[in-house]
Amino acid sequence: MKKLYIKTFGCQMNENDSEKVYLLLKGDYQLTEDPLEADLILINTCSVREKPEYKLYSEIGRFKELKKKKPGLVIGAMGCVAQQEGERLLQRFPYLDLVLGTQGFYRIKEALEEIEKNGKPVVYTELKEDFKIPLVLSEEDLPKEKPKRVRAYINIMQGCDNFCTYCIVPYVRGREISRSPEEILKEAEELVKKEGVREITLLGQNVNSYGLKEKGYPDFADLLEMLSQIEGLWRIRFTTSHPKDLSEKLMKVIAENPKVCKHIHLPLQAGSNKILKRMNRKYTREEYLAKVEKLRSLCPEIAITSDIIVGFPGETEEDFLDTLDMLEKVRFHEIFSFKYSDRPFAVASKFAEKVPEEVKEKRLKRVHEVQGRITEEIYNSYVGKEVEVLVEGRSEKDPQKLTGRTTTNVVVNFTAPRTDLEGALVRVRILEAGKHSLKGEYLETLAL
Repeated sequence: MKKLYIKTFGCQMNENDSEKVYLLLKGDYQLTEDPLEADLILINTCSVREKPEYKLYSEIGRFKELKKKKPGLVIGAMGCVAQQEGERLLQRFPYLDLVLGTQGFYRIKEALEEIEKNGKPVVYTELKEDFKIPLVLSEEDLPKEKPKRVRAYINIMQGCDNFCTYCIVPYVRGREISRSPEEILKEAEELVKKEGVREITLLGQNVNSYGLKEKGYPDFADLLEMLSQIEGLWRIRFTTSHPKDLSEKLMKVIAENPKVCKHIHLPLQAGSNKILKRMNRKYTREEYLAKVEKLRSLCPEIAITSDIIVGFPGETEEDFLDTLDMLEKVRFHEIFSFKYSDRPFAVASKFAEKVPEEVKEKRLKRVHEVQGRITEEIYNSYVGKEVEVLVEGRSEKDPQKLTGRTTTNVVVNFTAPRTDLEGALVRVRILEAGKHSLKGEYLETLAL
């Protein structure tokens, strides 16, 4: 059997896409962690920020000499950068065989057949507005027994209609397309039934707008309720949510449905109304704060995480201080923070008033300092409390300990009398707080 090597950079959606490619090729290829023994190498990258894009170029460059030694080796790029660059990648890397965009990767088998037949590179980067996200495997195609795993991801929609001025997503992922609820439920049921999955994370560029464009589809809150009826599924997570589309109905489902995790990733991006308007975020800081207040009134234990961009074109020191002020007011559990960088196609790339790199660097450091203190305070508040943890397996740093997450998505490493509790829901007492995780001791098993 041929060997497949996949290297993935970027978000959870990219990880999910890589898994789909493997499933599409299963039967013809088996995975390998060694690119030297591969017959097919695929690099899947995100282009939301510059760093993953450069990683793609670096990775492709690594395999130039390998291609000379193994002329039959097929090397491909997939994902957002492939969608963004298209045939330009072939000009930059003449030894590249495949360029598969964000819809094109579903045609991987067809592309490989075309290469074998014609001996020429293949580029699939067309974005169709009527594209339907395929159900990669039907029930009869699935093996009867699959390896157990605790967590899994399901892509419920693709693309975005928001056109934030800094963002490339609508141009490389296309417009919003929601999968049918029947397919999502079927995939979830198979994951629970065949693989023993206990927690599912629903993926989309803006899950809050799921189903709003498709006639007869449930909205996102209703979809969560439908999924929660699956027997054996203990937890449901989702990412990412756009603040403007966060409804009170969804807030109530988060608060009241025991299977929906008490965590939401709600990207703020900036704390200044002037910058939010220039970003085309379609909400103000006051509206964001009002939604946070409402959410916490319904679900006091909710953990909120966020994204922050510093140095957006035109951001003054006063604008930046507004962002620091929002960190203090909201008190996020964690944030992902980035320096602004121009992206192809994005409107902001044409904006004047670029912020100097050294200023962006200093602002990012200040964000890290403020949020680091807040996260430390929040994590310390867990010490002495008892929490429910879904066990994901053994800790990488200490195999004698187990690791898992709370419903608020905080990592907990803990000692237990036995280490075979993977997939169990256990109660843990928190003994110590670290920078990005907690340490605890096992109390009891709640479900296995």
